Amino acid sequence: MATEVSVHESGGGASEPERISAFHRGDLAFPVRDSGPITGEPVLLLHGWPQDSRSWHTVAELLNQAGYRTFAPDLRGARPTAAPRWRWRYRLDELAADVLAMIDSIGRPVHVVGHDWGAAAAWAAAISGSDRILSLSALSVPHPGAFARAMVTSRQSVASWYMYFFQLPLLPELTVRTALFRWMLEQTGQSAEMAQREADRLRDRAIARGGLHWYRGMPFSSPRYLRGRVTVPVLQMWSDSDTAVHSTGVKLTRRFADGPYRLEVLPGVSHWIPEEAPAPASRLLIDHFTAVGQDTR
Repeated sequence: MATEVSVHESGGGASEPERISAFHRGDLAFPVRDSGPITGEPVLLLHGWPQDSRSWHTVAELLNQAGYRTFAPDLRGARPTAAPRWRWRYRLDELAADVLAMIDSIGRPVHVVGHDWGAAAAWAAAISGSDRILSLSALSVPHPGAFARAMVTSRQSVASWYMYFFQLPLLPELTVRTALFRWMLEQTGQSAEMAQREADRLRDRAIARGGLHWYRGMPFSSPRYLRGRVTVPVLQMWSDSDTAVHSTGVKLTRRFADGPYRLEVLPGVSHWIPEEAPAPASRLLIDHFTAVGQDTR
């Protein structure tokens, strides 16, 4: 069950929402960074792996300056308060339900923005509950069905070699806590500071296991997410120096969007768009949100 949003009375007697410190679903608690104008149009920012909500810090500030209220939660597996032990509890069905519970807590339809695994969760939520979503912005990762097709029709399966490795027991948990893993993150475009930050988080065994379970939960996910279509307006953002996600799946994504669709490519940017290119990414997001608002008037 989702949390209820608290309200307080303003001087004129009208009630407005208070800040949310955590979302809840069942026995799981997802800490959230709630910032920006309290009555601003809401934007839900979903991080990827091996990151947490801090990856959205600069993007959130820029969106707040533009008048949007942002919610950046730590997702399933990223905090001990929401890190179930079993891999089947990380299937896309659960991730989508988490996102929809967060939207219910906010209390009104939102713009959903996801990066990496956060994008996968955002796609799944849009397939399951489009009536609660104003727009979808997917950074780096395409629609699940497009990505699956790319895995069997392009070099994506080679680029995604680590997904197979992560299916193994125990060894991945040990690997992500080594200097080798920090080096691997730097090779994908992360700064040494960012890579060290993620490595520090993964020293917690539950958090290391939780993030890896996102990959391990894939075989348990409903196949409907591979064929599900999205009706809300979509912004697909990709960067041409992304070593993890090749262009094939990104180009196939248009087939799964029944509503307005826009693809934007950031030249010379690595996979880590929110932290490497927060200014251009935020401008594209604001343009997308604005266009959606104009279309609904």
